[in-house]
Amino acid sequence: MKNTTILVIVVLILVAGGGFIFAKSGNLNVAENTNTYGPDVDTVSGDVQKVNLGIKNYNYYPNTITVKVGKPVSITLDKSVVGCYRSFTIRDLGVNKYSSNPSQTIDFTPTKTGTFRFACSMGMGTGTIIVED
Repeated sequence: MKNTTILVIVVLILVAGGGFIFAKSGNLNVAENTNTYGPDVDTVSGDVQKVNLGIKNYNYYPNTITVKVGKPVSITLDKSVVGCYRSFTIRDLGVNKYSSNPSQTIDFTPTKTGTFRFACSMGMGTGTIIVED
């Protein structure tokens, strides 16, 4: 093969690879990633606020949840959640639990109002929990 043919093939591969990466990153629409999941949307069973989290675009989904202060919260990580994302923490609320499968829940009762960050143990997946009155 001639050098120009090889160069053209390499450039086409790079352009195709760059297009694939650009197309994947184009899916990270801020409006799509900032869904609020609150008591009006999730299942409130008795006094327990149930929240189901999954993974979408390499992050927790929904990545913003709203709960009520003083009422127990039960978070389930569905089967799409894998790896370090199964180690769930909300440092400011003292929550730190590993959920090995969807049948294990992360249970806590928020004792203060505010906006708090939740994350996996490595900080790769993040989100916000809003605790309201």
